[in-house]
Amino acid sequence: MPQARRPYRSTLREEQARATRHAVVGAARDLFVELGWSRTTIDAVAARAGVSRKTVFTSVGGKAALLKLALDWALVGDDEPVPLSGRQVIAEMEQLTDPRALVARWAQFVAELEERAAPLADVLVVAADADPEAADVHAVSERNRLGGAEFIVARLTAIDGLRPGLTTERAVAAALVLMDPAVHRTLVREHRWTSTEYADWIERAAVAELVEADIAQGRTRPRAKR
Repeated sequence: MPQARRPYRSTLREEQARATRHAVVGAARDLFVELGWSRTTIDAVAARAGVSRKTVFTSVGGKAALLKLALDWALVGDDEPVPLSGRQVIAEMEQLTDPRALVARWAQFVAELEERAAPLADVLVVAADADPEAADVHAVSERNRLGGAEFIVARLTAIDGLRPGLTTERAVAAALVLMDPAVHRTLVREHRWTSTEYADWIERAAVAELVEADIAQGRTRPRAKR
């Protein structure tokens, strides 16, 4: 009986395709930040990446797809097919049981994320008004940001760190403000705060607004009986 043939798989071809996609998305990211949504064209992306116009479409897609992938990669910091929810930083925060330590790690995470993604988030806001596909990308992005705010509030609640009397709705709203890319633009890009100063401000603001007062002031209290 003849042996079944394994499906042909070219590692080299896959690596070449990934390199091309990386070059195309990188070129698009840079042009979106430099020129904005309307002035960035597929031809300009192709020229910057050193590929043909057709290759841009076949490797990634149109402008909305380029912006989405550039933003996705900026959020996680690389092009690995692992969502943010599956990243090590999320696992780390899920293991922390001290509210101050959790907020400090979250603030650092937000600062690092916005450093990469905030410029593209600004482009996406403009793009959403001009392109229906970009509007869909923006809607998903906003839902994901809401999920991030809900995550930190849920974690604080789970470890009895959320300020008593603060409703989940108000806590999530406060976290959303701290995560807003516009805040990064104002403090870091316009007023030249360093990334460390930005992270420290997020931490202080989050502690003041979200964390139980005794914990925020470094005092301990008995955990509530369940």
